[in-house]
Amino acid sequence: MTTADENQDLVWHKVAEPDSLPEGRVTTVTAGTTTLALVHFQGQYAAMDNRCPHQGGPLGEGSIEEGIEDQCWLRCPWHGWDFDPLTGKPPGGHEDTGQQMFAVDERADGIYVGVPAEPQHDRTVTDVMAETMVNWGVRTTFGMVGHSNLGLADALRLQEAAGKLSYYGIRHEGAAAFACSGYAKASGRPASCLTIAGPGATNLITGLWDAKVDRAPVLALTGQVQVQVFGPGAFQDIDLAAAFAPVAQFSQPVLHTSNHAELMTLACKNAIVNRDVAHLIFPDDVQTLPAGDAPASKPDGRIGPVDISPPKESLDAALGEIGRAKRPIIIAGYGAKEAMDKVTELAQALKAPVLTTFKAKGQIPDTHPNAAGVLGRSGTPIASWFMNECDLILAFGTSFSNHTGIEPTKRIVQVDFDRMHLGKFHPVNVPVWGEIGVTADLICQELPKQLQVEDQVPEIAERWSIWREEKASRVADDHGHGVNSSSIFAALTKIAPADAIISVDVGNNTYSFGRYFECAGQSVLMSGYLGSIGFGFPAAMGAWAATQDFDDLKGRKVISISGDGGFGQYAMEFTTAVKYGMDITHILLNNSELGKITKEQKAGEWPVWQTSLHNLSFAAFARACGGHGERVTEAAALEEAIKKALDHKGPALVEVMTDAELV
Repeated sequence: MTTADENQDLVWHKVAEPDSLPEGRVTTVTAGTTTLALVHFQGQYAAMDNRCPHQGGPLGEGSIEEGIEDQCWLRCPWHGWDFDPLTGKPPGGHEDTGQQMFAVDERADGIYVGVPAEPQHDRTVTDVMAETMVNWGVRTTFGMVGHSNLGLADALRLQEAAGKLSYYGIRHEGAAAFACSGYAKASGRPASCLTIAGPGATNLITGLWDAKVDRAPVLALTGQVQVQVFGPGAFQDIDLAAAFAPVAQFSQPVLHTSNHAELMTLACKNAIVNRDVAHLIFPDDVQTLPAGDAPASKPDGRIGPVDISPPKESLDAALGEIGRAKRPIIIAGYGAKEAMDKVTELAQALKAPVLTTFKAKGQIPDTHPNAAGVLGRSGTPIASWFMNECDLILAFGTSFSNHTGIEPTKRIVQVDFDRMHLGKFHPVNVPVWGEIGVTADLICQELPKQLQVEDQVPEIAERWSIWREEKASRVADDHGHGVNSSSIFAALTKIAPADAIISVDVGNNTYSFGRYFECAGQSVLMSGYLGSIGFGFPAAMGAWAATQDFDDLKGRKVISISGDGGFGQYAMEFTTAVKYGMDITHILLNNSELGKITKEQKAGEWPVWQTSLHNLSFAAFARACGGHGERVTEAAALEEAIKKALDHKGPALVEVMTDAELV
């Protein structure tokens, strides 16, 4: 047995209330950062190291049991190793290790334990990697601390304590990945997600696929079993390298012999430059290896300018097409997000409409004279009209998804910074490889002086007038089964802050949002190519975190929209939002079914089967979690309910009982 040096200065911590631990019992307590087993036995209190020397079992979860010769022992709950409850000594037959004992003082207000002052922290390899990660601009981590990532978690804790990182503990790792995706889509910068080995890591994969296919940078940090038990099937040992190979652009284990700072640099660089998922695997025993004064890495000199000018041949061909066009249109995709000022300038010069893909909704305000709304299944008849009537399509940053509905028989000039997206689904007349803002600006500067284009701007206004009249007529629709979607998004259009960030889920609620909501400058986030149910609320958590990190996003309201099916996927994350005071307003369209699937079954002449949902009151749930919750059953109450939720400083939920047929 060893004891704390009696002459050493101790720091005293209250670990228990008077009489809170019954006679003959043991419990786990924490004194500062030291975890102890506190024993109450034979009228005395004793405190010993909580970790059993066998395999680290938690003695505080054990029990005091009678052995041979009426001797009582504190028994480890994992493998039955015994220790004297008051001295920590082992019985005969075990190695004579014993437990470190700590001074105990029973005072009037509780039980105190004295522990030595914490020694100076010895820098570890995960400290080096966490410092490197922060140097590369990663400011936020979403995750769950667990037994196979504790060394890494402590390195992140130190960065948080230094004010360089924010950490948000989630309820499900899938929500962490979606939050990282939402953070990246809102800010253009990566966040990281932390998990344990095995199921914690695999729970990330759906959200990581969402980030990957939508080109959102994310850094995944997964714990792993110790190196010496790789392979034979230890507890929670799975081949994480193989599991993450399809989804991660970069995926590497962190080993004893790794260049740790460089490994993190490569992970961050791959995420940022390739706008993809990077993944690092941290074996448990590697995380706490000493690093001494090994330097962290920085991005200085590792990334160059990204402006790419198109080849002159391509630019001339594009200008030739424009010179022959009378009714050109511009289609802006999500890839044009950072270049919309230049794209819009070109549209104004051509007096042409700007249609957007659904993922690009909001990149040009619907109030702009050249804006023609969303094209495709979630779009407006305005965009469809101009698609039908055009004689040239100028496509910027769109990959021609089948949901968008770009007509392949039209003459097409496609501009993209990713060569693989050029002519991705079918040939185009002029594929142009170049950075979108640079290319749009060059086209605008070199437009032929004598253009044949018609002024389509008055026609855009006329088409909006027709569509708004149609939308207004739908607001009055009432079959007696709930509020119609047109009413919901008419109210939200009217009162949503113009600079709000809006995260949408999937389903009929999202299609209705695409058709009916008019953007006045709001940014829209969605699970674009993956179309994953459950994205909406966790992504809003990520967007909110981004508003805390970046000056260009500070003060922007975050709104999320989902159906009852989508919100139910990660409903408990509402408690996460309450815990961290996340100012998110969630609009939940509750029709008690998977409405989009019901609609597809009917359209395919299938019987409607297994799409109904049994729900609680989501508004009451929100209140029970500690947030604001309100239920709406009449369209007339929508505006007031949404205003109250938007004014609430913290998470708020408006549950709207909707008619599944009126979408």
